[in-house]
Amino acid sequence: MKNSARVRLVIVHSHYRPGGVRRVIELALPALAGARRPGLDAVVLAGGEAPDAAWLAALRASVPGVDVTCAIAPAAGYRSEARGPASAVARRVRAFAAGLLGGARPADTVVWAHNLGLGRNLTLARALTQACARRGVPLVAHHHDWWFDNRWQRWPEMRRAGFGSLGAVARTVFAAAPTVRHATINRGDHRILARHLGARAGWLPNLAAAPSAPPTAAVRQAQDWLRETLGGRAPVWLVPCRLLRRKNLAEALLLTRWLRPEAWLVTTGGVSSADERAYADTLRAAGMRHGWRLRLGVLAEAEAVKPAVPALLAASEVVLLTSLQEGFGLPNLEAAAAGRPLIVRTLPNIAPDLATFGFRFPQAYDEVWIERGLFDARAETARQERRWQAWRAGLPRRCRALAGRPPWLDAGGGPVAFSRLTLTAQLQVLAHAPEDSWARCAALNPLLRRWRSRAGAGALAASRWPHSAERWLGAAAYARRFAQLLHAAPGAVADDAPERIADEFFRAKLAWENQYPLLWSRAP
Repeated sequence: MKNSARVRLVIVHSHYRPGGVRRVIELALPALAGARRPGLDAVVLAGGEAPDAAWLAALRASVPGVDVTCAIAPAAGYRSEARGPASAVARRVRAFAAGLLGGARPADTVVWAHNLGLGRNLTLARALTQACARRGVPLVAHHHDWWFDNRWQRWPEMRRAGFGSLGAVARTVFAAAPTVRHATINRGDHRILARHLGARAGWLPNLAAAPSAPPTAAVRQAQDWLRETLGGRAPVWLVPCRLLRRKNLAEALLLTRWLRPEAWLVTTGGVSSADERAYADTLRAAGMRHGWRLRLGVLAEAEAVKPAVPALLAASEVVLLTSLQEGFGLPNLEAAAAGRPLIVRTLPNIAPDLATFGFRFPQAYDEVWIERGLFDARAETARQERRWQAWRAGLPRRCRALAGRPPWLDAGGGPVAFSRLTLTAQLQVLAHAPEDSWARCAALNPLLRRWRSRAGAGALAASRWPHSAERWLGAAAYARRFAQLLHAAPGAVADDAPERIADEFFRAKLAWENQYPLLWSRAP
């Protein structure tokens, strides 16, 4: 990899549906293709589900002179969606991994695998690691999300796939083979990995495109499209995301109803997993029943012509991001690039990185506080108690003692954070007329009181794109960090490094402050 030979880059992801990982690939590939030594002349998009034709055509156009092909096999997708016994699926996965690397040599092939740490196909993660180790081919395991970050329902699935212990999972996710490098998208995760893996772990913050205003005609078309979709002219508050529980969309709706009652809350993406279907259906049904100005997943609807996300952002009055957890915060940057005001929950794992990059978010908040009388507090406490106990019982035995009991379960009659409610209770709050619930909660939320008058006047502050962002998030910085990680000397690591990493993550992620009832159960 240190000569001027041309290189084939094998990109591996379970699917190429719209979302954060696909966005990273489309932004980063031109940066990697434009980097010197080695040059890139071939890219293979490998996974369980092919990208759509329009996105693939745009990706190919972004890297002229690079041959972009696809290698797709259903067994390389989510293990829960694969058919057949585990042994048969494993054979197909091993054959797929071997085929990807047939004839590969360390000097001419790099594997760039995304989200192996999500645990949706550990068989593929292990097969890739083993195949790369046999051939001496470098593997960059790029971690955007973790299976143990409020996704503990993956544990039974992984056991059924043949990974019967936490140690087996750790050795697969945090593989310590000399050919493997681990990339994280925030420094908090990197610090844990680096303590145990040294130079085999690197911090690779997502590349972000510098501000580039979409054509005026495209923005007008997006405004017209929104007007037609919503049935009239009204302010649009946009959440650029898929329909996921962790996006905490009911909170975005509450903020919209409190701060700008005449506005529509609009989200872009649809449901991408069966795990999220009940949440999305319940929220959508409540919106229709109460007549809320809510439109979910507008870009997932079957239409031939739809605006692009940058045009939608520019056509919206405000952008919201109310997520309970994020790995990087790409929508924060998208709002700043569009020059739109952003109302955003402060997430401790990404806020320091965004500040380092130079971003400031004038409408950032920690929690939205709710008077308990706005929902059935007794029923909610009992509901949460049942779900917490069931969730904890479903954890691996060794992790149950680490799961701290959330203090709000034993709290008295004081206010409660909206994010710490189940969807059932959140919808009870939303069922109140916004002027009534606001009157009862305004004193609990002094920041929102200031923002409310500004929102009505269209005077919320936009997040500016800092000059320092290019140094951290530009194409040259991304390519340089990728190359540094790829070429880092492996060094020696302890035999039990993967297990130590997993244990440190488990302790952090199971602390009560990282628990949310929305994520304990798929039920509303």
